[in-house]
Amino acid sequence: MDALALEAKGAKSENGGAPAPASSKPRPKPPKKPKRIVYFEVEILDVKTREKLLLLDKVEPTSTILDIKSLFHKSNPHWYPARQSLCLDPKGKPLRDEEILQELPVGTTATFYFRDLGSQIAWGTVFLIECIGPLVIYLLFYFRLPLIYAPKHEFTASKHLVVHIACVCHSFHYVKRILETLFVHRFSHGTMPFRNIFKNCSYYWCSAAWMAYYINHPLYTPPYYGEKQVKAALGIFLFCQLGSFSIHMALRNLKLPGCKTKKIPYPTKNPFTWIFALVSCPNYTYELGSWLGFTIMTQCVPVLFFTVVGFVQMTVWAKGKHRSYLKDFKGYPTLRSPILPFIL
Repeated sequence: MDALALEAKGAKSENGGAPAPASSKPRPKPPKKPKRIVYFEVEILDVKTREKLLLLDKVEPTSTILDIKSLFHKSNPHWYPARQSLCLDPKGKPLRDEEILQELPVGTTATFYFRDLGSQIAWGTVFLIECIGPLVIYLLFYFRLPLIYAPKHEFTASKHLVVHIACVCHSFHYVKRILETLFVHRFSHGTMPFRNIFKNCSYYWCSAAWMAYYINHPLYTPPYYGEKQVKAALGIFLFCQLGSFSIHMALRNLKLPGCKTKKIPYPTKNPFTWIFALVSCPNYTYELGSWLGFTIMTQCVPVLFFTVVGFVQMTVWAKGKHRSYLKDFKGYPTLRSPILPFIL
């Protein structure tokens, strides 16, 4: 006890008569130094001539390809972002607008190769022009305007009911596509080269004129099985048109406006979307079914040709989309086919 008392007394005298603190206060941590930002130097070369078009200094590492395109546009006003294609290799794939500079396989000095895509036009505008043309052209033949058929048939009406049903179906299809373009579709790509509009429109417009000429011709003969064939084909057409609209609505609800994040589409409560369990691109499946029904209804060779060509093209698109899904999503359903369940 005496030793403890003497130790306490000594501690008291060392602190100037005040009792020793139980524990010392922790020292405050020094403020963290701000991280040093490593800026990039971006060089843009012409893909053909290798001429240096622009050198950007102190580009932030979090800048996207779209940001770099915007900076390039300020120095070259005639090359707006949608007209630019930037890639890391002259023969490489174009970089996506949302890709981030610091995540690319480049050093602090990045070299991009520029390719001019030419004048651009909005995808929505292209769709509208593609659809308005066939709608108007078909009606010109349906009403038998002058200079199309013999003078005695000008502004006359066909005596076959199937001709009038076919006109309603054809018009309904393209009016539906126009309304979907205006109010439903969300395009992942904002623009396309202006020169492509002539190729696209010539295909749709000429095909519509070819079909309409024979279906509305005064010598047109109705389908072999008559009214039963027309009714069955009309049922197929309407079913697939409703299915197509349902798929487009499901794809619209899959992502928010302006969002480019890809998601796997799945069946919803709508029975027309259940085909998603077996097909990656059911919008093409229903489109094919619509034209197949129109072919059976009219029993017309030009319509059959248009359906076959459309099927081949949609198969190419569907296979590309299917490969993209398999590449982007490891858990993508393996049971799905691109366009036709278990077949193709």
